[in-house]
Formats: sequence, structure tokens, C-alpha cells
Amino acid sequence: MKNELVLLKGNEAIAHAAIRCGADGYFGYPITPQSEIMETLMELRPWDTTGMVVLQAESEVASINMVFGGAATGKKVMTSSSSPGVSLMQEGISFSCGADLPMLLVNVMRGGPGLGTIQPSQADYFQTVKGGGHGDYKLITLAPSSVQEMVDFVDLGFELSFKYLIPCMILADGVIGQMMEPVTLPPYKPRRTAEQIAAECPWAANGKPAGRYRNVVTSLELDPAKMEKKNEVRQERFRLVEATEVRYEEFLCEDADYLIVAFGSAARVCQSAVEDLRSQGIKVGLLRPITLWPFPSKVLSKYAEKVKCMMTVELNAGQMNEDVRLAVNGKVHVYHYGRMGGIVPTPEEVTEALKSHL
Repeated sequence: MKNELVLLKGNEAIAHAAIRCGADGYFGYPITPQSEIMETLMELRPWDTTGMVVLQAESEVASINMVFGGAATGKKVMTSSSSPGVSLMQEGISFSCGADLPMLLVNVMRGGPGLGTIQPSQADYFQTVKGGGHGDYKLITLAPSSVQEMVDFVDLGFELSFKYLIPCMILADGVIGQMMEPVTLPPYKPRRTAEQIAAECPWAANGKPAGRYRNVVTSLELDPAKMEKKNEVRQERFRLVEATEVRYEEFLCEDADYLIVAFGSAARVCQSAVEDLRSQGIKVGLLRPITLWPFPSKVLSKYAEKVKCMMTVELNAGQMNEDVRLAVNGKVHVYHYGRMGGIVPTPEEVTEALKSHL
């Protein structure tokens, strides 16, 4: 089947992409502003067409543990939630990282802390990029800024997760989840056969009787020396991801005197602000991290030697700002402009915020 051009919400796009990329299962629980992901999957009924399992669990805790079980058998499984729900999943996410399991997680962020608001936010940056659960682990984190990227990052997320055996998070915000744009849906991929899974995932639990051919998938290791060795191997994979999988987008950065750094919907706002500032004769560029981990630290360090200052724009109190400041290592001052409580800044606000630091 050929590519298909349709008009979709960001959340709906996630559901369509999951079916088309050959996902085996989705386990989730409704919470605003991402409920349309599961609702769309239920409406599309992929169990009748591709055989994909779609199940509403009794809670977020149940759903992440169902994903753990599916991933342990080598299946392409996923879940989605929003900020408070992802908080409830943290133990299961840490367990999954400790078992080196591939899976796709989607967080369509809302304001907090606590129940907060159902309006958009980017305040789960720390929770995801710094690791909201316990232990030394990372999540490959993709930050879409368009509905098309919501589509594209589903297949990419599974690909990266299976390649490195690290769970992947699509970290979107409520703006991207709820906005509608025309998108190109990819052709359908067939779900993998049991034979293909066995060949591609030799580590997977295989249901065989006890003996040397049975795999046991667990995050538990009681021998400290063995546990340290497992963590050392995991850290080496993290370093490989940092060396090979950094993704970012540059907009009018080549001759920039000033640099704005923003991700997700904030980057869309900042692009308009950059165009406005350019029309006023102020040479501003925009760098959009696409992978929040691995973070584009090296490219930011290089720009720190060229620009007069940087400013991060986020729908939070300045969480990514810390990573930008670490990347530039004092070479240039890094300011922050952000809104909280579900308020999205306007391009005019960003323009005035940057001009106040010139």
C-alpha cells in the first residue's frame, strides 16, 4: 500500500503510525491530553486487520507491566500516557531499563506538579531525560514538533529501541498532541513472525521448558560484581548512542549572533520569533534538539564560540536550560524564557525576551 495523505491530530497520528509500523501490542490507560491515542486504536480495530493487540489496562501501573511482559518476548509493544500517569509508570520503566528491553513510550505532557492542569507543558524534561525512576539508566528521547514527526518517530523509536535495547520515549507536549496537520502515513509493515522474532531477539523469553535453551528476562541480580558488570555494559551502550544518534535541526544559524534553543511546540513559536527578529536586523538562529537524549551538547558547544548569547525557550521553569549551560561550559551566557501553568508564549513575547538581553 502506498503512502497516504490525511489530516490528523498528533495523538491520532501516533495510533495510525503504530498500526502501520507493525506494532504487536498497545497497553494503556486514558488521561488527558493523550486519550485519543487509545481511542483511535479502538476505533481502527487493528486486531481485525494486522492482529495487533489493543488493551485498556486497569491503571498506568498495570499497563507498563503489560508492556514489560510483551517486550520480554521480543514483541514490538508500546504504551502512552500524560505526565501524572507517566509518574506512576516509573518503577516499571526502571525495571524495563534494568532488563534491557526495547519498547516505545509516549508522553503527551500536561502541566504540573501533581494533577496540575490539562493544558500543555514541557515540564517532564527532568523526569524523562534525567531518569524519573531509580538506577543508572537513560531513555532515548525524541521530541516531535509537528504531527508528521509524531508519525515518523513511532517507527524510528522502535528501530532505535531494538537496536540498542533501550526503551524509547516520544516526549511530546499537549500542543502537538491536540493540533491537527496534514501528514503522510507510511505504507503498512507486516508484523514479524515468531521465527523472525526468535532470530532478531535471541535474548527474548521463549517459553521453553527449564534448561539451557530457556531465557529468563529480569532486572534482578543479587551478586554485586555481576550487577556492576551489567551496568558497565549498559553504560557502554549509552556512550555509543551518544556518539551516533544525536539529532537536531538548525534554522538560520550559519551567521547568527544570537541563538535560541527550543524543542517541541516551543520551537515552532521560536521560529516565528526568529523571522521577526531577522526582519528587524537582528541575526538570530534557532537550534531545535530532536533527541533530548542524546542531547546535542557538542554542536551547542561549537555555537558558544560564535554567538554573543543563547536563550532557551521552554514551557517550564528552565529544565533544558541546565543542559544547555552544561554544554557551553561558561563560554557564553545562557538566558531562559518560559511560561508555566499551561500557557504557551507568543512569538512577540519571545522576541521581546531576547531583545531584553542584547
